[in-house]
Amino acid sequence: MKRLDGNVTIITGGGKGIGFGMATAFAREGSNLVLTGRNMERLQQAQQKLESEWGVKVLPIVADGSDENAVKMVVAKTVETFGKINTLINNAQVSKSGLPLIEHTREDIDLAMFSGVYAAFFYMRECFPYLKESGGSVINFASGAGLYGKPGQSSYAAAKEGIRGLSRVAATEWGPDGVRVNVVCPLAMTESLAAWKESYPELFAKTIRDIPLGRFADPVEDIGRTCVFLASEDAAYITGETITLQGGSGLRP
Repeated sequence: MKRLDGNVTIITGGGKGIGFGMATAFAREGSNLVLTGRNMERLQQAQQKLESEWGVKVLPIVADGSDENAVKMVVAKTVETFGKINTLINNAQVSKSGLPLIEHTREDIDLAMFSGVYAAFFYMRECFPYLKESGGSVINFASGAGLYGKPGQSSYAAAKEGIRGLSRVAATEWGPDGVRVNVVCPLAMTESLAAWKESYPELFAKTIRDIPLGRFADPVEDIGRTCVFLASEDAAYITGETITLQGGSGLRP
């Protein structure tokens, strides 16, 4: 029997990069999936690959997490299709990375906050009744940009630290209901990070120097497997934690 047989996991931004890495790890352990994103073709490609390789059911939905009604639609379709929700993973985020703080506009800050903090809030609020019923968990994604104050990432860091604050309060409030909330701060070599490396080589070089093991985490084997553990009964005692996965891992309060 697989670790998450029959579970239902929502992953925002699940069609590519870290999101698809997590989707692969969850499918490998038997979890059915709801993948959201902005590109249906990419989501359907992910669906085809995951269903054919791992025999799970995947529901792709185009949705913008900053749109409250879109989030309600995702949750409604998930429950209509699968009847439950075991795990929510808030992974998707948009921001103006590489832009100095003094060059940010209000619109830049709004972009990060709405796609990050508001999206996480909307999904958490709408999923809570079903997570309470299943004794499920939330895994929110933050970043070392906020933990360590990475230059050129002020709006992104602000949104991610907002998500961490939201998560800590939710962990406290929802613990008595059996719902766990944890945060993962990843850094993995994805298509987006490769593009960032090309655009900001000096920042990239500094980032890799600051990682203890001198490598980036793997989306499936490092980040995905850690999230599978956090979603499983083996992690029933873990909530309110921030876990860094950036070529070395550790727990941060």
